[in-house]
Amino acid sequence: MNSRLPQQDRSRATRERLIASTIDVLASDGWAAATVSVIAERAGVSRGAAQHHFPTRESLVIATLEQTFDELTTRAADGEETLPEGPGRVEAVVTRAVEVYTGTQFKALLQVWSAAASDPALRETILPMERRFARAAHRLTMQSLVGGSADPAVHRLVQATLDMARGLGLADTLSDDSARRKQVIATWSEVLAAALN
Repeated sequence: MNSRLPQQDRSRATRERLIASTIDVLASDGWAAATVSVIAERAGVSRGAAQHHFPTRESLVIATLEQTFDELTTRAADGEETLPEGPGRVEAVVTRAVEVYTGTQFKALLQVWSAAASDPALRETILPMERRFARAAHRLTMQSLVGGSADPAVHRLVQATLDMARGLGLADTLSDDSARRKQVIATWSEVLAAALN
C-alpha cells in the first residue's frame, strides 16, 4: 500500500497543476484559449497525462469550477476572527467581499460564465455551484455585519454589497481601477454603516 503513495502524490500534484493552469489560462487568455493542450503545456504535463485525469475540456473545467467555488467560499469565511470591532468593521467586511471578486479566480469564472451564456449544458452545470457560492457569500457577509438578522432590508443591503463587489470585479477585468475601487468601497461602507445603525 505504501508503494502506491508516491504515485498517488504525483497524481494529486498533476491534478492540482492542471487545475491551477486552467484558472491561469482562463483568466489571462480567455475561454477560447483554454484547450486541454494549452492547459497541459502550461501545467508542464503531456496532453495524454492531462486526458488521463480529465478526459475532456468540460471535465477539466468542471473540476476547476468545483475547486474554485470551494476556495472562494473558504476565502469569504477567512479572517472572521480578525475583523475589527467598531467603526472599521463594515469597511473591512466590504473590502473582504470585493477582494473575493477581484482575484484571478473570479476572472477565470467570468470567462466560463460568458461561455455558459450560449452553452445550455455548461450553464446547467455551473448554475448550482454558483448558487451555492452566492448563498454562502451572503450568509457569511450577513454574519460578519449583523449576526443573524432576519430584517429583509438588511438582507437586501447585503445583497447590494455583494452585487457591487461583483461589479467592481467585472470592472477590474479590463483595467486596474484600484484607486477608484478604494473610493467606492469607502463611500459604500459609510452608507452601509449608517443604514445598519
